[in-house]
Amino acid sequence: MKEEVLFTIDTPYRPALQVRAWRFGNPEGKSLAVMGALRGNEIQQMYICGQLIRAMKVAEAAGQLAPDCGILVIPCANQFSMNVGRRFWAADNTDINRMFPGYDQGETTQRIAARIFAALEGYRYGVHLTSFYLPGDHLPHVRMMETGYQHLEEAAAFGLPYIVLRTPRSYDTTTLNYNWQIWNTQAFSLYSTSTDCIDEAAARLAVESILRFLAVKGLLHRQYFPAAGEPRILRESELHNVLSHAGGLMINRRRPGDMVEQDELLGEILNPCTGQMLEQLRAGCRGRVFFCRRAQLINGHEVACRILPEERL
Repeated sequence: MKEEVLFTIDTPYRPALQVRAWRFGNPEGKSLAVMGALRGNEIQQMYICGQLIRAMKVAEAAGQLAPDCGILVIPCANQFSMNVGRRFWAADNTDINRMFPGYDQGETTQRIAARIFAALEGYRYGVHLTSFYLPGDHLPHVRMMETGYQHLEEAAAFGLPYIVLRTPRSYDTTTLNYNWQIWNTQAFSLYSTSTDCIDEAAARLAVESILRFLAVKGLLHRQYFPAAGEPRILRESELHNVLSHAGGLMINRRRPGDMVEQDELLGEILNPCTGQMLEQLRAGCRGRVFFCRRAQLINGHEVACRILPEERL
């Protein structure tokens, strides 16, 4: 294991930002790169990287890495925002994951993206531990961009039950996942259950899925259990969005993974001041809860839940 400072960037009013990385295996090999927190609230994603570093240290000491295997792990590239409790770059509220492949003469977040991408470019596989644009909890899954360069069969090696294919929109073309694929890296976005709080069971699942991927690809010599079944491959557009109509306090009555019937109660929206019920959120189809917005203030016409419709045989 080798710890290094990938790069240092000056930031306004605060100490310089140092982005650190951990390398394992062959220093010349570019087998797998793992990117953790690019946003200031991605605590779970940073935690997963820390647990992965611990597991990789043990595997390397036991001689389990293939001779040509080289692995890079970057736990966090946005300590600045994390320290002040902001999701995006605290100085100008920009999102580093909307700045790729970056511009080394541009604004701070463009320069950070450029330096990160320079470090990540050229790897055969890339895993981004990322978060959804809405605050809430997901079923664990692997997501890939439909760029024309994706290979869905590669995603099955993680052993997770769901593989989600996203048709990119214009704003997706500046994400790490999209640019990794354009530059010949098989890129996967790995979604854990939570974002801004640690879920240890979900973190263990994420680490095990990455280690399983390495073992399936022959990069890690260790036994792995066969997947429980073939993963369900779906397009993101297949998920049924449950939208709010009223604004207020949202109280969840279901969690990700729960099976629900059509018209079953999913949650309630209350008047923040009086506690009066303003709306009952109900499932528009039979299926499994895939995403739940965390109980908090919600505006009208926002995604409260996402339902994965029951697969028809």
